[in-house]
Amino acid sequence: MIYLGIDIAKFNHFAAALSSEGEVLLEPFKFTNDNDGFYKLLSSIESFNKNSLIIGLESTAHYGNNLIQFLVSRHYKVCLINPLQTSAMRKNNIRKTKTDKVDTFVIAKTLMLHDHRFFTLEDIDLMQLKNLGRFRQKLVKNRTRLKIQLTSYMDQVFPEFQYFFKSGLHQKACYRLLKEAPSPEAIASMHMTHLAKLLEKASHGHFKKDKAKDLRVLAQKSVGSSDRSLSIQITHSIEQIELLDSQLQSVESEMKSIVLSFNSVIMTIPGIGYINGGMILGEIGDIRRFSSAKKLLAFAGLDPSVYQSGNFQASRTRMSKRGSRVLRYALINAAYNVVRNNDTFKAYYDTKKAEGRSHYNTLGHCAGKLVRVIHKMLTDKVEFNLD
Repeated sequence: MIYLGIDIAKFNHFAAALSSEGEVLLEPFKFTNDNDGFYKLLSSIESFNKNSLIIGLESTAHYGNNLIQFLVSRHYKVCLINPLQTSAMRKNNIRKTKTDKVDTFVIAKTLMLHDHRFFTLEDIDLMQLKNLGRFRQKLVKNRTRLKIQLTSYMDQVFPEFQYFFKSGLHQKACYRLLKEAPSPEAIASMHMTHLAKLLEKASHGHFKKDKAKDLRVLAQKSVGSSDRSLSIQITHSIEQIELLDSQLQSVESEMKSIVLSFNSVIMTIPGIGYINGGMILGEIGDIRRFSSAKKLLAFAGLDPSVYQSGNFQASRTRMSKRGSRVLRYALINAAYNVVRNNDTFKAYYDTKKAEGRSHYNTLGHCAGKLVRVIHKMLTDKVEFNLD
């Protein structure tokens, strides 16, 4: 076998190759992180038999993703190496040396001593799903922040407004009105016919003319501030929220498309939709990374923390909350939906609740049960069968 170690960096990568006997087949050389550099790498290894060549990259943020996709699409055997493994190999050297050139040999030698799983085209799709899921969380967080800001602006400008509508401030009809009239003075001065048509059209006929009349009277009596700077902030905040809504719709559509292409058994679980299912699949990646459900539970941070001191051992502890925060969020959210749609999980929820546990503590236990079910399903490729 031939082992090619690649040291990844932002602008330039280094590569070197060793044979199974430790003979240097390729001295360390530099290639750029672009099209020319990638083809330079290909020309350097084209004389090697693809079936005898194993390429290893150290897991370093996102800088190696493009190279992985480039090589996998050309049917090379590529695997990621845990930095802890290369660190242990580096410590075996007598001299304390760390350079890009030396690291290529360290990576190649690590490949020789450990079994690694090769990347597939499906892994690349899972990587994209993971990136989309995490980007979606950022969009949701930004939208929540903007909604809180908008509420604080309305508390000052028109404090009575958000309590006038049963569904609150954050609905399309309210946004449509406030973009045109972001202050009580502007709403009070609107022609009644125009105000009524605007609300009726934006709410799809839910708000009638009498609602518009009541709103205008409320605007005339409002004790809110007539600060023009706040009105500007209201208008722009709504525009940003609507932009984020549009971006979320686009991201979720792409996530759904990828999940559908997998035809994963996880989608047979009642209550799990394309978004939660996509986030779970993306964060887990290849289920073979986790030899047991317990390891997957720890990766999600749903395992209980351990507290022991002397002869004392805590009988009840909180979940560790380590590992993937996005996976933990998706699993707890999914557990809530599964409890509502499956009798087995509902009975488990009721049992834990009867023990005096809080709602969220009980959901954490349900999420743990869900992890064990998902691990079994993905490992054995069996559909959900807990009725």
